[in-house]
This record gives sequence, structure tokens and C-alpha cells, in this order.
Amino acid sequence: MSLKAGIVGLPNVGKSTLFNAITKNGVLAANYPFATIEPNIGTVIVPDKRLDFLVNMYQPKSVVPTYYEFIDIAGLVEGASNGEGLGNKFLGHIRDVDAIVEVVRCFDSKEITHVTGSTDPIRDIEIINVELVLSDLEIAQNRLGKIEKKAETTKEKSAVQECEILRKCVDALSKNKPLRNCGFDAEELELLKNFNFITLMPIIYVANTDEETYLSGDNEYTLKVKEYAKNDNAAVVVICAKMDYELSLLPDEEKDEFLESLGVKESGMDRLIFATYDLLGLATFFTSGKDECRAWTFRKGTNAQNCAGLIHSDIKRGFIRAEVTSFDDLYELKDEKKVQEAGKLRVEGKDYQMQDGDIVYFRFNV
Repeated sequence: MSLKAGIVGLPNVGKSTLFNAITKNGVLAANYPFATIEPNIGTVIVPDKRLDFLVNMYQPKSVVPTYYEFIDIAGLVEGASNGEGLGNKFLGHIRDVDAIVEVVRCFDSKEITHVTGSTDPIRDIEIINVELVLSDLEIAQNRLGKIEKKAETTKEKSAVQECEILRKCVDALSKNKPLRNCGFDAEELELLKNFNFITLMPIIYVANTDEETYLSGDNEYTLKVKEYAKNDNAAVVVICAKMDYELSLLPDEEKDEFLESLGVKESGMDRLIFATYDLLGLATFFTSGKDECRAWTFRKGTNAQNCAGLIHSDIKRGFIRAEVTSFDDLYELKDEKKVQEAGKLRVEGKDYQMQDGDIVYFRFNV
């Protein structure tokens, strides 16, 4: 399952430093606008202690964690929807992702220039969000202008439906309302897929602050971002990209020791990875044994037969049943046999909705 989260923000807010920390790819992170022009793409492993437990239990020949892609997209500036800065190039890249990670600067610095001259996270958020709304509005208006005449002339059902939903989009966007907050039903969302509207994507705000604020909790800037996000039905993760980048350079054992010394359970990067994973509506099931322990990514609400298809189309086609153990039960009992004896091994049919943490063996026949 190929899934992408796009990192966006104004220039010099810490996007590339954040990307470096997540992926350890060492891309350019410079103190001037448009240091990133072509998007940098990095694959990030989703850290999962459940997979570590299974590996310790089975000692498999192969281990395959779950992952998805983060894309570091060039900094946006006011007027991008009219071609300012990298304009349409930026907007084209962002339409290719599944979710938006919007980085907002929440620290003051004399060394790192701010493109607008001062720190104001809400102003920065609104600069970006207005540009995204304007870009979507242009697409909606252009398409509506083409389909409206056809709908009036032919009365064709599909054209009439498209007109109705595009009018809803134009009305919302004209009021600076992102489409993700419009409450579209499943049928409408299916139709809107064709347009790759940016403001229809889920969004998470990353409040990038200094080390002192990260360790102590919040400052005036992060509190403003949290309040804004609440009204936008969006999540917020507070990080210090600089500190997390430095942490990413340490071996895992040293990193854990350092976090413990600070009284922190997990890094800002790990929190962001988990939050983005959840934002995309993703969950994990496992297959395990002596040959391989593997984590599989699926969309919440997917049934067992379709999850089987993630492994191989033949397993989906010849699906008989799924033998399912909850990770929590295996963790508690520490042994497959004890799980069976306790009646915790379940047999599920093709319509069973897979749950996060399920450990599955698929029976099939082709």
C-alpha cells in the first residue's frame, strides 16, 4: 500500500530539518527560501514495539516492518496560487499526497530569518491555507463552467450530480472553508476523488519550537496553533525539529537513554509518525512465524478478505477463513498454545473487519 504524507509550510520554518529527522536522509536544510525545489521523498518505518515482541518470540529469518512515505515539498509563499514563488509547481506536488503535514514556526530566532520578518504562526497557517483554498476554487470553478451547460442541456444524471457537488465546493471555498470540513457523504467523496482537491485532504499541524519549550510543554505560539487546529478539526504535534534531528543521528539505545534522562517517553518524530499514520486512517495487522514476522498496513474498516489481498491476490481469491489472535492476548500469555487453550484464537470469515494489532493466519484454496 503506497501512502504519502506531504510536509508543507512557509520557507525556513524547519520542514527539511524535520524531514531529515524522520528519514535520516540528510537532504539540504538551508537558511534561505526555496532551498528545497524538487520534492525530497523518504520512506519512514513506523516504529512498533509489537513487532519487536513477535521478533523476540519467533526469532524469524526475515523481519518486515510497515512504512509509508514522507515528501518534503518546497516552501510556499503568499500568491502561490497565482504563480508566486514556485507557485503551480508546489501545488502540483502537493496534489500527489494523501495527507498534509503543515509545519509552523513557533520559536523566535535572530539567526534564522523568517520570510515575513516576524514569528506569527496563525498568520503563517492562514497564508498557506488561503493559497490552498484559492487553488482548489480555481479548479472547481473551471470544471463547473464546463459541466454546467451539459447538465442543463442533457439533464444527464451524472452531470447534474457533478454540478450540484461542485456548486457546494465553490460555495464553501468562496467562504475560505476547506473542503475537508464540509461533511460530504461517501458518494460525494467518491465523485470528488477525480479532482485531487488539496483542501479535502486530512491535515496535521506541526508546531516546531525550541528545545526549552518542547521539554516544558507549550509557549504562546504553540497554544495558538492548538486553538486554531481545534476549530479546523485538525491534530497538532509539538516538536523541536533541531533536537529530533540530533536524536536521529544517535544509535537507538543511546537515543532511548537520552530521552529517558529528559523524562520523555518518545521523541517528537515518533509522535508525528504515529499521528500521521492515524490521520491517514491506517492500522496494522501482523503475520508471524519462524520464516517471517511482518507488519501489514491497512485502512481501518477493511475486511479480512481484502486484507488477505494485501499479501497476495491468490489468498484473497481463494479465501476460506482467517485465524486471528489479538496481540494483547499473545502478549499476556506469551505462547501460541496457551492462547488456543484459553479459547483466544478466533476463526473469522471474509466480512470480519480487521482490527489494529490482529495477528492473522489466512486459510485459502486456489
